[in-house]
Formats: sequence, structure tokens, C-alpha cells
Amino acid sequence: MKTDIKSDIIIRNERADEYRDVETVIRNAFWNVYVPGCSEHYLAHVMRGHRDFVKELDLVAEAEGRIVGNVMYTKSRLMDESGREKAILTFGPVSVLPQFQRQGIGRALLEYSFGKAVELGYDAIVIFGSPGNYVSRGFKSCKRFNVCLGNGVFPCAMLVKELKEGVFDGRRWFYHESLVYNVSEKEARKYDEGFEPKERRVEPSQEEFYIYSHSVIRDFG
Repeated sequence: MKTDIKSDIIIRNERADEYRDVETVIRNAFWNVYVPGCSEHYLAHVMRGHRDFVKELDLVAEAEGRIVGNVMYTKSRLMDESGREKAILTFGPVSVLPQFQRQGIGRALLEYSFGKAVELGYDAIVIFGSPGNYVSRGFKSCKRFNVCLGNGVFPCAMLVKELKEGVFDGRRWFYHESLVYNVSEKEARKYDEGFEPKERRVEPSQEEFYIYSHSVIRDFG
């Protein structure tokens, strides 16, 4: 199925014959952004065959006759203090080719995927990302919804979006992401050897990512 978001953007499901093209888009979008090089294209490669992968939310964006962006989702879960579980979603990688960024393509991908997620029966999404990239899409600090990691920590980079208003009632929830995100860096580097060589560099954005990913929100009562 194809859906016109804007006159020059088409969002649809990824096809099997496009896997390599999509991984190349992901690689170009993430290269040297969070670490020297990247592993997100390898994550996409292994994610497609994982039991938590949500095929219906495996989406690509077309512009100018080619794939310029994508988003992929997995099932994840929340557990409250009584052991009750709640099925939710996590997305990533979400990418747009550098030359097509800041043109509304990422926003269109996400907004379309949110609508499809609701149709599938999901009411919440939890991700790890830079707040500046996602608060305009309705994501809020995990602390606002009392969603934390298993050790009770509220990471600054852990963000929550209610797909339906009033999903969370104040109880504490512990987030458990899919094990597919625990990719082997060694295997990722080996997989990357099959792509066009690119220089791995240290960039300022990597320090920003380090700060966000290692910072937590303290509860002082």
C-alpha cells in the first residue's frame, strides 16, 4: 500500500528486494553521528528476522523516485510492580538521508507510523533518543509517566509517547526492550565490510550522545 503524505513523499512498507538499499540509507544517515562509524544498518539486518519485529511498521519514504528514509519497530513491554505486563512499541532505526533531512520526511514517517500503530492496537511507545529530536512529536521524559529501567533509574534519553491520552495512571512501570537491540559490535563491523568503505571519524555529536545516554533524572522527592 502506498500513501501520499506530501506531493513529493510516498510512505509505504519495505519490500524484501529493497533491504540492501534501505540499509545503505540507514548507514549514510547514522555514519559518525553517535560513534565513529555506525551499527544501525546491521541492526536493521538482524531485526527483520527477530520475533519482536513488527513487519506492518517496517516503513520507507520515497522522494524523487528513490528511498530516502525509513523507520522500523519492535515489540517491547512494560511491567509494573505487581508483575502486570503491558505490550508497547519501540522504534529504531529511524533515518533520513543527510541531503533530505529537515524537509519533513522524518516527521511524516513517524506520524504515519503512529497512526498505523494505533490501528494495530498499541497505545504507547518508548524509545531512547535525543529529546530535541522527539519532543515536537509528542514524546516526553520517561519520568513524567513514571516509566524507568529495571534498576529504578530514569535515563534522560528515555522518552515516552502516549498514542492514546491517559494511558498511564501514575503507577511505576519498568521498561524491557527487545533483545534484538543487543547487537554484537564485532559482528556489526564484519557486516559493514560488505559496504562501500567510509572513514570513521570522531565528531562533536558523539559527545552529545554520550552525555545524554549516560545522564539520569534523579528523584529528590
